[in-house]
Amino acid sequence: MHFCDLSSCYLCLMQRLYFLLALIPFFVSCKSDVVYEEYPVVYQNGDSILWANKNYDDSDWATEQSSGKEQIFWVRTHIKIAKNPPAMAGLEVHGFGAFQLYWDGVFIGKNGNIRNKNKPEIPGTETTCYSLPDSLTAAGMHIVALRASQSYLTTEQRGFFVKMDLYKTLLTRPLIITSLMNLMSGAFLIASLYYFFLYFNSSKPQQTTLIFAVICLLFFALLILEYIKFYFDIPYTAFFVRLEGIGILTMIIAVLVPLYFTIQFNFKWKKVLTGILIASLLSIYFLNYRHYDSNAQSYSICMWVASTIVVFNAIWQKEKGAILVLAGLLCSIVVNNYLVYDFGLFISFTIIVLCMLYLHSIRSRVIEDEYHSSLLLSSRLQLELVKKNIQPHFLKNTLTSLIDWVEESPKQGAEFIHALAAEFDIMNTISEEVLIPVRQEIELCKVHLTVMQFRKEINYHWEEYGIDEAEFIPPALIHTLLENGITHSIPINDEGIRFCLRFLNTETYRQYTFETIAENRAPFRHNKGGTGFRYIQARLTESYEDKWQFSSEASPSGWLSTIKLYKK
Repeated sequence: MHFCDLSSCYLCLMQRLYFLLALIPFFVSCKSDVVYEEYPVVYQNGDSILWANKNYDDSDWATEQSSGKEQIFWVRTHIKIAKNPPAMAGLEVHGFGAFQLYWDGVFIGKNGNIRNKNKPEIPGTETTCYSLPDSLTAAGMHIVALRASQSYLTTEQRGFFVKMDLYKTLLTRPLIITSLMNLMSGAFLIASLYYFFLYFNSSKPQQTTLIFAVICLLFFALLILEYIKFYFDIPYTAFFVRLEGIGILTMIIAVLVPLYFTIQFNFKWKKVLTGILIASLLSIYFLNYRHYDSNAQSYSICMWVASTIVVFNAIWQKEKGAILVLAGLLCSIVVNNYLVYDFGLFISFTIIVLCMLYLHSIRSRVIEDEYHSSLLLSSRLQLELVKKNIQPHFLKNTLTSLIDWVEESPKQGAEFIHALAAEFDIMNTISEEVLIPVRQEIELCKVHLTVMQFRKEINYHWEEYGIDEAEFIPPALIHTLLENGITHSIPINDEGIRFCLRFLNTETYRQYTFETIAENRAPFRHNKGGTGFRYIQARLTESYEDKWQFSSEASPSGWLSTIKLYKK
């Protein structure tokens, strides 16, 4: 299966997953099945078991928590149940500290252990659920009382609040949400691993592939960190550690997503935009420290603004896929604004990642088309190489010369035949190769000079300097320059024509210089680029992409051609 096919399958999977996630708010309703009315939560420092009684008057209690490190305090709130619950009711309590829970004066349960004179406090979790007896949840007014202590994070007076629902719902709702989010996180983990493997095993790794893999991995970690609270009992003392991790992951993703778009859409001011974005995110982090939810939303807005700037520029540049990505960004901001924060943030992120995956599939299609084009180019170059030696004009003139030599001097005619056979043999050997040893190329040039010397009855001399036998070059590269030199040069008196090949190897490039020492014919049009030059350029592009430079121009002694191959 091709890379593009895998990307298309994954894109389809992610689209179905997004549709499933979009239905979460409908399956997991925030509306309670227990109809009740809430009253303000009040606080009182001190300790008295009488404060648990249903009929105790707490009208003079404070509406804000102000307990100290060594103090035990009580929390009370009234709940009016409108009608009897259809099944066992439950109570969900949120707060920092350790506490004992009383319902209408009856002890229900505890969270951690309250400090006392002999033992330190054992911190409780920020969220706990308790079942309430049916006999105590009839319609009417009820009292929730908490005997509590907060020996740690005493400066964090977050307060307490309670929520009623069916006990089964309180237990199963987090499981439903977590299971759906697990599907989502699993998809991102698989995507991350796949694109990491693709990047590290690719002969030409793409930077966008690595960035996309990192984004998927970070998004997987973000989902796990967000919903890990449903798997482990996290004491309130470590509550902010998870939120800090979520904020940092969100900030990194907010940088990488626009960076991905800048690379994918060839954005000119990539460094400037990235620098401004990082500065903005860090400013939000330090100026609004410890406001985790609002910070995450601000990070998302910064990411959205930066991405939108890049996408608008891409639309102006008429980049493929830019309009669809803009539609995805607009959709993500709508989702994030109108859904509950926990759902909206992740669903909007998923939409953006889907847009990135779509761009990646477009890029993979381009790479696949380039690969097929390279195969066609390679086949065409092979055919061109064969045609160079079987063209009718070359064969006719060569065979005519061969007949004359056989008739006039059979011995030299035999040498002519052996040289011609050797040239065809080497040409047949290298015709399907992309790179050949430089010595094999030189042998091809030498036998060609032997053939042409019989044909034109001109003395040709071959010279070479600094040749590295371990080097490889595209086939018939020097041979083509040699043919041009033979065709467009006139011997100097009786000295004939000399051809000199030099090789230079530096830290940054390898260079071949091929000089024809003779008199140039007029007009001489090598610089305009004939069929031979186009063949050389196509071969260099096939093997070295754009990491090469070719020049050919007249020199004081004849004609000089230079091929420079860059190492990086």
